[in-house]
Parts: sequence; C-alpha cells; structure tokens
Amino acid sequence: MAASRRTILAALATAAIGSPALLPAGATPARAATGDLYGSNTELYATPGLLEGNQYARRYCRHGVLDDSQSTDAGIPQVAVLAPHGGGIETGTSELCLAIAGYHPATRAVTADGKGLHDYWMFEGLLGTGNGDLHVTSVNCDDPWAESVCGGARCAVALHGCTPEQAGEPAGTEAVLIGGLDVTLRELLRQEFVRVGIGVAQGTNDAIDGTHPRNICNRTLSGAGAQLELTTPLRHAMFGTNTRAERKNTTQPRFWEFVSATRAALALRAGA
Repeated sequence: MAASRRTILAALATAAIGSPALLPAGATPARAATGDLYGSNTELYATPGLLEGNQYARRYCRHGVLDDSQSTDAGIPQVAVLAPHGGGIETGTSELCLAIAGYHPATRAVTADGKGLHDYWMFEGLLGTGNGDLHVTSVNCDDPWAESVCGGARCAVALHGCTPEQAGEPAGTEAVLIGGLDVTLRELLRQEFVRVGIGVAQGTNDAIDGTHPRNICNRTLSGAGAQLELTTPLRHAMFGTNTRAERKNTTQPRFWEFVSATRAALALRAGA
C-alpha cells in the first residue's frame, strides 16, 4: 500500500512542478540512487496535500548586518548551521542545529560561551509517522533559504542522523561520522569530539560522506563545509524523552558535550 501511495504522490508532484529546471544547477533528481520520494525541495513543496506548518516546517535565521562606516568592514557571516532532515526525519538534528547556532532549543536563550551566534536553516518533518518520505538528499536541496544562508557564509556544518552500521560501526555504537569538503574543519571537529569523549567513526561510506560539491553543506563561499552523521544511539543518549515535543525540554549532558565541541571547532575554524 505504501508503494502505491508513493507512486501516486510522485506522479502528482511531477505534474505540479512541470520542469526539472527548478532543480539547482548541476543537480538531477536522485530518487533512483537514494530511494527519495522527492527529487528536490521544490518538488516536495509543490506536492498537493503537503502544507508547510502542517506536514513539514522550515526554520531559519540570517542575522542582520549593518555597515554604515567608511573606514571599517562589518565582515560576512563565518558559519552556517544546517539540519536538512530535522523534526521526525533524522531525530535530534533540529535541536542540535539551534544549540550549535547558539540558542537553547527550548527557551531560545543565547548561549553564554563567548563563541557568538550563527545563521541557521532547518527542514523538519512533522508527520505522525512516515517522516522518512520527506527526506530530500542534500545534493538535491534547493530550498532558497538554505542556499541563501549557506551561500552567504565562509563555512557550514550540517547535522544528520545515521545508523551505526551506516557509519561502519557495530550495532549500538555511539559515534559521529565526520564528512564534507572542509578538511581543516573536519580535523578540528575530530579533535574536539575526542577531547570530550565522543566516539568518532573510523569507517567510510560514500553515500553519507558529504563530499559531493553539490551537497548543501559545501555550497559556501569557500566551496566547502562539514557534514556530521550522528548514529541513532548517540542521538538517543542526548535526550531524556526522545519525542518531538519533549526533546528540546530534556536535553542530557551528552547533548551539550556535542554542542560545546562543535561550537569550539567552528570558533577555531572561523578564526583561522
């Protein structure tokens, strides 16, 4: 029955958008390779029956910059934080996105660690079940705010979820697989995770290594970013109650260790 529903929705979406020209330059729908129902965010947004604020949501922030001085430069954003598969798709990544950007996921209080605030963007699945149907592979992400937030920063970090087996680790392993084209940021992240006792996956997986130039995390001013794939056990250990309603209210020490390590690495990268 699920296959039949997907076939019908895919046909409706294709008819709704009409042309693949709405995809980002150089990208093509990746359904066959990834198993995604939708070949782009544009296609998903055009699907009848999927309403923003009901079946899915987008949250984003670009901090205002004013440069009215003739002698100084206000500079450009250094860091963007992304959660392309937040909400119920890859659970825990929405909350991590907000916290790494510098905001408490429940109260929106600003983090007082002296490492500043970052621009962010997230796409969230809000379905009761079946949020995996809303997954759009990062190479095909064409959300205009995602491209704007990421494209206006020098580097980016994207939060994702995976299984231990996808990260090349035994079942039950708490670990993060570090990918992306920003080699410097990847090493800084590795060092910081090791420092706080978070396991770094040693395996490789071309499907989730974040090294495709069209991956949204790499569409920065420098053409590089980092992708963090957190295993399910690691994400589960970050929350007392792992539900969409309660994750933000029940963050555990593991959550803040991960956030602190990531923010430390980003601060070092921004100052490089």
